[in-house]
Amino acid sequence: MNSALVLIDLMPRIIALPVAPHSGPEVLDRCRRLAEAFRANGRPVVLVRVERPNVTEQPAGSDLVDGLVQPGDVVVVKRTIGAFHNTDLHDQLQSRGVGTLVIAGLVTTMGVESTARAASDHGYEVEFVADAMSGLAADEHDFTVEKIFPRFGEVRNTEQYTGLRG
Repeated sequence: MNSALVLIDLMPRIIALPVAPHSGPEVLDRCRRLAEAFRANGRPVVLVRVERPNVTEQPAGSDLVDGLVQPGDVVVVKRTIGAFHNTDLHDQLQSRGVGTLVIAGLVTTMGVESTARAASDHGYEVEFVADAMSGLAADEHDFTVEKIFPRFGEVRNTEQYTGLRG
């Protein structure tokens, strides 16, 4: 089965949050590199962003970062913490034969973790890119990456994916 990269909430207003241990711009840079590697290998890239439900006008900075979405990418708009609930994410992945999700983005203990738990519930294999995500506090991020994520799947770093071939 194919693997897909799922990038969570790479929106200006979220990248600007005081996250740790990696800054929002550092996470964005690593996520861009991951996306380039996946695209170069013909693997799907899914970009997820959040909208506040029942709000006509979203806060400034609610779109995905300029230039992040490329032709062929899948864009999912969620209205909850995780990316599966009331979205077409599962259908999009199934139509592409995806069995493994490589997850990164912001923030570790919110959108990333919620999406990963739901992915596991849907039967996907899950992998995490620890240095391409960050938390609202470094200790929360570290605990989740070291203690929680290994229970769901492999924890790796950006360099292990940017050399991806075939």
